[in-house]
Amino acid sequence: MKRIGVIGLGDMGGGIAANCIKAGFRTGGVDLDAVRLTKFEALGGQPLQSARQVGEHADTVFVMVLNGGQAKQVILGEDGLVGGMPRGSTIILSATIKPSEAVDIETALADTGIALIDCPVSGGQAGARNGTLTMIAAAPKKLLEENRDVMEAVGQNIFHVDERIGMGQTLKACLQGWMGAIFGATFEAAVLAARSGLDMAVFADVAASSAGRNPLTEQALQCIMDRRFVDTGSGIGTMYKDLTVTLDHARDMGVPMFMAASAMQMFQAGITRFPDEDNWAVAKILEEIVGVEIRRPE
Repeated sequence: MKRIGVIGLGDMGGGIAANCIKAGFRTGGVDLDAVRLTKFEALGGQPLQSARQVGEHADTVFVMVLNGGQAKQVILGEDGLVGGMPRGSTIILSATIKPSEAVDIETALADTGIALIDCPVSGGQAGARNGTLTMIAAAPKKLLEENRDVMEAVGQNIFHVDERIGMGQTLKACLQGWMGAIFGATFEAAVLAARSGLDMAVFADVAASSAGRNPLTEQALQCIMDRRFVDTGSGIGTMYKDLTVTLDHARDMGVPMFMAASAMQMFQAGITRFPDEDNWAVAKILEEIVGVEIRRPE
């Protein structure tokens, strides 16, 4: 049985680790948060002190950190995975970072004998917890097949995007720009409905039955109507970061992104005003401007 490592045991990494343990893999992990490590140990995981130690105890390691700088540090840093992982082992880069940063990591690993799967994920905290993530993988097909058992433990839909490292991150960047635009349009439409005096529960029901139906809008409307802006598994910092990745990549490609750029400005306002809340808090910026609140009718 393969030995698995997970670096980053937050909303996403914690779910990945739990499902690896559930699948019977011996799983080690590390996180800066002692509470997360305690929860991980209670599930049957092996808490470790550094990324290097995780590498020493694993054949395959998931890297689920926030950004490219952190990914480079835990993989390539002085106490990173490269110092502990043996030749023939594999890193699954499941964090969302810039495509160019994934390529930089691949280049740095070239002479180490450590393989890399560029594999950002979609599905949020619920997908990580339930083992139903969508996995967007770029790597040689042979390497993907060698790690399919591990990936199937945490993901329901595994897409082989390309053999070139960076293309998984590229697809995720396109996806997040699209999702950001959906969020922005949802917030605007909901505030307009509230300002116009519509019954918001009826508005949400009609939206869920319309041609524009999508799970992002449905979740957003339910959370906003119930005034749930924290602890919903969708911290505003992640989408904000992802939109910066999208727009940076679009600039590199010379592609204008009108909708994603507008969404980015909405999330900029949201994270400035409500830095510790979730995505839905962006709607409160528009509510404040027009003087309404989107609430479920009594």
